[in-house]
Amino acid sequence: MTQTSAAVPDLSDATSRLELILGREGLARVQAAHVMVIGLGGVGSNCVEALARGGVGALTLVDCDAVEASNLNRQAIAFVSTIGMRKTEATRALVHAVNPGCEVTLFDQRVTRENAQKLLSASGALGGRISYVVDAIDTMSAKVALAELAEAHGIPLISAMGAANKLDPEKLRIADVMHTSVDPMSRVMRKECRKRGIRHLRVCFSSEEPRTRRTPPAADARERPVLGTASYLPPIMGQMIAGDVIRTLAGLQ
Repeated sequence: MTQTSAAVPDLSDATSRLELILGREGLARVQAAHVMVIGLGGVGSNCVEALARGGVGALTLVDCDAVEASNLNRQAIAFVSTIGMRKTEATRALVHAVNPGCEVTLFDQRVTRENAQKLLSASGALGGRISYVVDAIDTMSAKVALAELAEAHGIPLISAMGAANKLDPEKLRIADVMHTSVDPMSRVMRKECRKRGIRHLRVCFSSEEPRTRRTPPAADARERPVLGTASYLPPIMGQMIAGDVIRTLAGLQ
């Protein structure tokens, strides 16, 4: 019996709808771009999916966790079949399932204030080989460190603010952090930016008052409390960030 290989699908039409709205030159800029996404949770994983579907040519993905059952309600990479898989590996598989030509680089590590500069150097962000950085982590010290480095080195960066304990997607906005309101994480970032002389930081935030936490407090005071997350709000935030990045890369804003 002769064994036949699986037919390779014709992907020549994969970017045709993108070209209609971005224009040929705009699409070419996106396809030549290299975007770094730090944090592959509800915001980050959905942002990566939209970037991959949007034709971004290269992605550097950073996260230190594995997929858990509690991620099923909001993360683009969370399926019963991926529980226990490293988030970086699961996200690379998602990217290549929709954009097989995308070049993907993985850093399976936690970003801290102490290692942020080393990570950006190793990834090429400080050398100008990365077009845009998306901060989708929730550790404040690391977010501030990334904002400092972006300001100092002229790295285009957008930072996700708090998506937990929020329910109203109509309250999501993209703005400079100095023009944010209500959101507790944005309030802290404004204070830290002023303290460190960071003049500009583009963020995606929600002006909705956080809902009262209904889950019991952590048994150990040193543990972070569990926060509620809607199935749709972190993904919408991730998609909004991806839209902002793609429009910027294409020269449309």
